[in-house]
Amino acid sequence: MKLKLASARTGALWVRLGIQTFFKQPLALAGLFFMFMALMSVASMVPLIGLPVAMTLLPAVTLGLMAATRQATQGKFPMPLVLLSGFRAGPVKLRAMLVLGGLYASGFLLALGASYLVDDGGFARLYLGGHMPESDMLQSGSFVAAMWTFLGLHLPLSLLFWHAPALVYWQDIPPLKSMFFSIVACLRNFWALTVFALVWMTVMVGVVLGVGTIANLTGSPALMGTLLFPVLLLLAAMFFSSLFFTYRDSFFDALPPDNKPPVVS
Repeated sequence: MKLKLASARTGALWVRLGIQTFFKQPLALAGLFFMFMALMSVASMVPLIGLPVAMTLLPAVTLGLMAATRQATQGKFPMPLVLLSGFRAGPVKLRAMLVLGGLYASGFLLALGASYLVDDGGFARLYLGGHMPESDMLQSGSFVAAMWTFLGLHLPLSLLFWHAPALVYWQDIPPLKSMFFSIVACLRNFWALTVFALVWMTVMVGVVLGVGTIANLTGSPALMGTLLFPVLLLLAAMFFSSLFFTYRDSFFDALPPDNKPPVVS
């Protein structure tokens, strides 16, 4: 697997391509993203095993969104089954995706568990949406330390899995090797990914400010709450569309030819 070096400005290009591709098939890509969110939410609600199951599914379903983006770039209308691409490419790739999912779930739970030890679970409950800490807890040193503990552990975990599902699916690379190539590619293209993150942060802050301005101009503060959530969901869908381009431009021969489906093992 030969890596490509992307310039820093390529990070901004990835954001632009993600947004442009989303608007080529907005109904399909938005619908698939909402299905993705619903699947993760339903899986997470299962008592005891819900969160590990959701985290195990996450790499493969994220790959499904990337496959949908690729179809949109080809002028196709992605159908719902594309979300399950990682599970429908043969038994070898199915096992590889489940191994990736198990490794990701283990890493995520370890990171969250480490934060739990720091502040007795305040940050973990907030992150999982089950409990909103009091303002005093949010400002406490232990809560801040727990947050940075989780972020410090989750960042390298994210880099390990950033490209891994796509490498398994499109390049038939085994799970552990795909994680190695993923983090190496992310580190080699550090500045491109940094610009990518900063541009997305700028876009999201700009949208929040824009919605707030519209609410103030119309004299309807409640309008901000009404508009902001769906707008942020659409931005999140665009973000996931842009992930495909970060993979495509990080490896030579990253994708099989358009007329050749991924190898079914």
